[in-house]
Amino acid sequence: MSELILTGLKKTFEKGTPNAKLALDDLSLKAAPGDFITVLGSNGAGKSTLFNAILGKFRLDRGKIILGGTDITRQKDYQRALNIGCLFQDPMRGTAPHMTIEENLALAYTRKASRSFFAVNRRDSAYFRELLSSLKLGLEDRMGTQMGLLSGGQRQAAALLMATIAEPRLLLLDEHTAALDPGTAEKVLALTRQLVEKKHLTCLMITHNMQAALQMGNRTIVMDRGKIALDISGEARQKLSVADLLQRFHAMSGHDLDDDRILLSQSKQG
Repeated sequence: MSELILTGLKKTFEKGTPNAKLALDDLSLKAAPGDFITVLGSNGAGKSTLFNAILGKFRLDRGKIILGGTDITRQKDYQRALNIGCLFQDPMRGTAPHMTIEENLALAYTRKASRSFFAVNRRDSAYFRELLSSLKLGLEDRMGTQMGLLSGGQRQAAALLMATIAEPRLLLLDEHTAALDPGTAEKVLALTRQLVEKKHLTCLMITHNMQAALQMGNRTIVMDRGKIALDISGEARQKLSVADLLQRFHAMSGHDLDDDRILLSQSKQG
């Protein structure tokens, strides 16, 4: 686990054109080692842009990103990938569907274990089997199965193992349960909590499930128009209800969280 420090991040897409969009507006954030921060916000609030900035998918107009004491602001995305695990809504973005479960795990594991491609021995295979067994999905007996043949929940659980197997300095989860049915999503969230706590990972998780955002991890931030509108932790967060959070956001920003998926997740929870 490592400290993440974001200072004055600013990014405008299509700058100088009528379509110019300010996506990050002088955003600053400090995540202590082991922080598990859930991230909320309406569509266009800047959540995914924030993650892509950390991942190095574009060059910032201004600002600095420091991970584990190292300034990675100008590092290439493939260099950052050695220290940042990431899981998306679609697990196929981070997995090879035509490769087996074992081959996918080996590909992720070799980032830490060896510079040799697929340098996997019997001990590694036994370790993969042990990890898969902890999922309680029966995947330890299917290590030779192609990743693309698994169900959505199985793929996402396996992809979560891939994202954490090399014990990254930072784990980014971008709506990783949004495409799953409620029961499967709950199981993957439980696995997420288990892995993050067991490996003491520093983690940021984007979600549209407001209840999960208040129950997972130790801190919740709400983004709005490229900034952090709310940053809640400790006892204040423990006592906060979904209704309280909506009210606080409205008082702070002057408008409502208007993302349909956020409102839908709230209504489903009664």
